[in-house]
Amino acid sequence: MPLSAQLPDAARLAQFDAYVARVQQQFNVPGVAIAIVADGKVVMERGYGVREMGKPAPVDAHTLFAIASNTKAFTAAALNMLQDDGKLKTTDRVIDHLPWFRMSDPYVTHEMRVRDLLAHRSGLSLGAGDLLYWPTTTYSTREVAERLKDVPLTGGFREQYAYDNILFGVAQLVVEEASGMPFQRFLQTRIWNPLGMSETRYNSDDLKPGDNVAVGNALYDFKDLRPVAVTSWRNVSGAGGIYSSVHDMAKWMNAQLAGGVYAGSGEDAKRLFSAQRQREMWTMLTPISVRPSSIPALADATPNFYGYGQGWNLSDYLGNRMVWHTGGWPGQVSRLTLLPDKKLGVVVLTSAEVGAAFNAITYEALDMLLGNTGHDWLKGYAEAVAKAQGNADDSWQKHLAARDASSRPSLPLARYAGTYRDPWYGDVVIRQGAKGLELQFSKTAQLLGDISHWQHDTFIVRWRDRSLNADAFLSFALDPDGKIRELRMVPISPLTDFSFDFQDLRLAPVAAK
Repeated sequence: MPLSAQLPDAARLAQFDAYVARVQQQFNVPGVAIAIVADGKVVMERGYGVREMGKPAPVDAHTLFAIASNTKAFTAAALNMLQDDGKLKTTDRVIDHLPWFRMSDPYVTHEMRVRDLLAHRSGLSLGAGDLLYWPTTTYSTREVAERLKDVPLTGGFREQYAYDNILFGVAQLVVEEASGMPFQRFLQTRIWNPLGMSETRYNSDDLKPGDNVAVGNALYDFKDLRPVAVTSWRNVSGAGGIYSSVHDMAKWMNAQLAGGVYAGSGEDAKRLFSAQRQREMWTMLTPISVRPSSIPALADATPNFYGYGQGWNLSDYLGNRMVWHTGGWPGQVSRLTLLPDKKLGVVVLTSAEVGAAFNAITYEALDMLLGNTGHDWLKGYAEAVAKAQGNADDSWQKHLAARDASSRPSLPLARYAGTYRDPWYGDVVIRQGAKGLELQFSKTAQLLGDISHWQHDTFIVRWRDRSLNADAFLSFALDPDGKIRELRMVPISPLTDFSFDFQDLRLAPVAAK
């Protein structure tokens, strides 16, 4: 059956609109924007809900959201465009372009290729180094990249998949070195201007007065939905900085589905990148294990294969090749999905931190376009959210059951105060505050929290910004003479975003001068 026979009519789109409203209600999402493209045309682009809770201004197709890690495909495209230009090859060593670049292992430093920066197979752990910019820090892009030499490798090089952001910050520096222009200018002049993406911004610092922007929202203390402050990744924008609208992202999807062509045809076609470069971006570099869902209603979302190329996830949906990515940001999450063989694309931008919402909408949209029936994605993803919350509740109950509440710290509280230094992050300070001990990450203003005793030499830090949902255990180790040897941190809740990679810190006390 030709694809055109499956395009939704007005009645089917009205059903889809009603479905999106149910998703918003189920997952408490104030604003959603969606664009669907098919065979080079825009099937729909529209908004749902409001830009900001308590205010009437509606979300529309031109409302800007943080697309977060959907930025990664733009960074990958930039590098591949530079290969088309003859300025680099993605098989070049990174040190050929950035001689100062260092990983913590000399072999990995020497063998790291440009395309390895885009494929999550470096040997870094999940989210390694994210605290260098999440939440916003005062480090520069170059400083973040230079600190990689002290970020530990926990896996073998090219051995397994572990998602990272930090290497996409290195990738943007390679773009700048090879192109001779700032990364922002490259994106603007080589991608956004040709595509007519006039509503797209480099990062939150580039938002303009009067921009039609959605306000992000988070569940403070995992309970109360409230707006969150705007975040900036000015020091690693290549990993997740971009703001855009579904109107602009529809243009990006159509260019991708056309193999890089954005105007004309044949010999007169205007291209962002060659067909060969796109094939390489969509070729699997890193296999990812397929794990069947424990939720029966989500069984058909389990792919037959799964992997990562250059800035893209690669899998399938019911036998249809699928190229996609998600993005997570404080208060906003998103998903962009392409079915290249069907010339279909769906992008969903949301103003709450619930991936279940964009997944439920995406799969319903794909079913609408493919003519599939019999799925209840809303039910399935609601069950998945409830299960994750239940697991988190069980985890906390286990901590409570193991706690010796009558125990006391080994040292007077004042002895725990001081400066602690991690090789890759830098300094974390524990000091006496008005209400007791408090902790401050030296480069991250948002990571300021109050410390309370938990048991023995373990404490809890509760961040004053309750939107973070990243409270952590602090465990002090003493040497034989009763002096603090090391401080370790781990997030309390399994629901905490992986970018709060406290567990990777190795904090040692700094001797007072």
